[in-house]
Amino acid sequence: MDDVTIAQASAADLDAVAPLFDAYRSFFAGNDDFAQSRSFLHERLCAADSVVFFARSDALALGFIQLYPLWSSWYCRRIWFLSDLYVREASRKHGIGRRLVQRAVDHAVESGSSSVMVELPHREPHLRQFYADLGFHQDAVFDLARRNLIQPNA
Repeated sequence: MDDVTIAQASAADLDAVAPLFDAYRSFFAGNDDFAQSRSFLHERLCAADSVVFFARSDALALGFIQLYPLWSSWYCRRIWFLSDLYVREASRKHGIGRRLVQRAVDHAVESGSSSVMVELPHREPHLRQFYADLGFHQDAVFDLARRNLIQPNA
């Protein structure tokens, strides 16, 4: 899969990304409602209250990652919440998920954020190692996984 590119999604990419978002919701939450998934994603993209990156090969969307902005009052900096990561089944085991996470981390660095955090579903224990391999670790203060991008006192 050498021809895979990662791009930031806009409302113009909705039809490419919405089926992946719906498949993600169906897999993780049991919510199988394409119209609702498409509408929700459309609202996020149009309002710019989330950032979505997606992997594609030619015209086919292979996976996506969605980040939501949060703020840390402790550090007076933005935190990105990595809410959604999904790669279509036929495209798994090719490093696409890793590339999407790395793009999300790069975005966090570019935006001056203090960290990226992710919730790990208990029913998906393999994700703990997946994210650990990408630099995330169990937070010492809160019960969540976080990848610090700067030292807390920096």
